[in-house]
Amino acid sequence: MARTNRRDVLADQDIQVVHCVNRCVRRAFLCGNDDLSGKNYDHRRGLIRKRLEFLAGIMGIEILGYAVMSNHFHGVLRNRPDVVAAWSDAEVARKWWMLCPLRKNEHGSPAEPTEEELKAIRSDRKSLKEKRRRLSSISWFMRFLSERIAKESNREDKCTGRFWEGRFKAQVLLDEAAILACLQYVDLNPIRAGLAKTLESSHFTSVQDRIEDLKQAKEQCADTSGQCAENTTPTTAASTSSVAVMPVLAVPESLPPAERNSFDAAVEHGAHAGWLAPIPLQPKRQAVRAKQTERRASNKGCLSLGLGEYLQLLDWTARQVRTGKRGATPAELAPVFERLEISAELWVECVTHFHKWFRSSVGRPKSMATNAETKGHNRAISINASRRVFA
Repeated sequence: MARTNRRDVLADQDIQVVHCVNRCVRRAFLCGNDDLSGKNYDHRRGLIRKRLEFLAGIMGIEILGYAVMSNHFHGVLRNRPDVVAAWSDAEVARKWWMLCPLRKNEHGSPAEPTEEELKAIRSDRKSLKEKRRRLSSISWFMRFLSERIAKESNREDKCTGRFWEGRFKAQVLLDEAAILACLQYVDLNPIRAGLAKTLESSHFTSVQDRIEDLKQAKEQCADTSGQCAENTTPTTAASTSSVAVMPVLAVPESLPPAERNSFDAAVEHGAHAGWLAPIPLQPKRQAVRAKQTERRASNKGCLSLGLGEYLQLLDWTARQVRTGKRGATPAELAPVFERLEISAELWVECVTHFHKWFRSSVGRPKSMATNAETKGHNRAISINASRRVFA
């Protein structure tokens, strides 16, 4: 079966959320522990994360979630052509220079451009228009990411040839239910692979970064008032449900407004996950979103639930995935499933088999059917899978 043309999946002119996956050649452990040679390449996973953070601060691509595994990586990306369209020509020229510098420093970082060099980029109007388009292109984002990692790894191994097995795989996420399922699938990859037992020990994942910022925000709050240290239970009735949420995942609510603003800012603009897109679309305190940052394209969130709800659902799903047993749906999670019209009974199977059940697009049956009709594709298998999970 011929593979789908990338132009039929991705649309640079539209805002899309896309799940991207790229694997090492022959699926070898080129980013982890190679049992055959005895070498450990975990530092390359750090290179991928560092490169993701760099690109998030330069391009008009928002990273909703990621996971870097031993032989592949996942990225949940949202392109923002609307944000890039608002950038001035000078901003576009400087950002493009940072991606493709004509001069570099000794350690390989882009050298500071001169005004003449930036003017040369701005003066070519046709080329500048194309560069503006590329700055919000997911395909170009993946190129800038994969190419750099391949070159540095081949230089380290003193060899040539492919590092990645082929072009990256892409799934367009058509609605919020699909985004939530995909984010949880990506964040649970280390647990599913047996590399981690808890969310906070899932290295090189977006959930670990978010938890680290949450922990630091609690410590900062405890130093000033002592309330966060005592408030370790969620606002929902987790203590009476069938699942016990780890204290580190609980988001305190009973704080004075000033301290709450400080706590929210520490979480949304933290040192670890401040370059990732926030979880809640509409935070309770809009002042937190007003803070300008150069670490990501915008402060726009991605889900109609808070960070605490997301982590609580992820923690419960992880327990089912890890034990292989399905417990009763916690009472405090039922409203989340109802609000997003998701089948709680099939949620764990959906998250576990997300990449196998769906092909180039994911969403509710109506979203899938509309997308298939628009693209002129037959997506019967994926639509049937969608009907099983999404009401």
